Amino acid sequence: MKNLKVIVIALCAVLVVAGCKTKMGTGALIGTGGGAALGALVGHFAGNAGVGAALGAAVGAGAGALIGKHMDKVKAETEAQLAETATVEEVTDANGLKAVKVTFDSGILFATSSSSLSSSAKSSLSKFANNVLKKNASVDVNVYGYTDNQGWKNSTAEQSVQKNLNLSQERAQSVATYLMACGAASDQIETVEGLGESNPVADNSTEAGREQNRRVEVYLYASQEMIDAANNGTLQ
Repeated sequence: MKNLKVIVIALCAVLVVAGCKTKMGTGALIGTGGGAALGALVGHFAGNAGVGAALGAAVGAGAGALIGKHMDKVKAETEAQLAETATVEEVTDANGLKAVKVTFDSGILFATSSSSLSSSAKSSLSKFANNVLKKNASVDVNVYGYTDNQGWKNSTAEQSVQKNLNLSQERAQSVATYLMACGAASDQIETVEGLGESNPVADNSTEAGREQNRRVEVYLYASQEMIDAANNGTLQ
């Protein structure tokens, strides 16, 4: 990790020397030529290396700024719909572009050991689908499910790991399926994956930490369509 930080710092220095302009608050790429490469490293830092469209063309700083402005709007709309049921954050995707991360506590979405959505969860996801995703069809979506590392009764450690993986997949799929049932386009949801006990965000040795690790994360990021529109200057 230390070596990776050194690489990022070195790349930043090279880009600054080359005269690239950086606007960290606008969603602009960190330079025109090196933005995607550096963005992949930054995304790896933040755990978002797999989030982002595979670029079909280079994205200029101006296009990156347009995408950033658009994603600011998406973030605000998401916060308005999910203020009481999810955490909404700005993140950087693998291309160095502004993206939005939505984190649902599994306890809000599901009963213990279940992948069936609660009625309150359905209400929140319906608002999210209708008032954010359908309005922003050029935003792509990744859905990831996670669990804590607690074992299952009458199961070996290996069996528990697999059961947690299966449960996380079922929960991620439940969220994605319901979003589509509420009107989100099936081709808008690019990835649905359960990652089980991996990538904990808190200490699994405490109940508070385990509660944070039991979660579903939804990432909203620029699709190729949005990137093309930004490059053409037509993204609103």
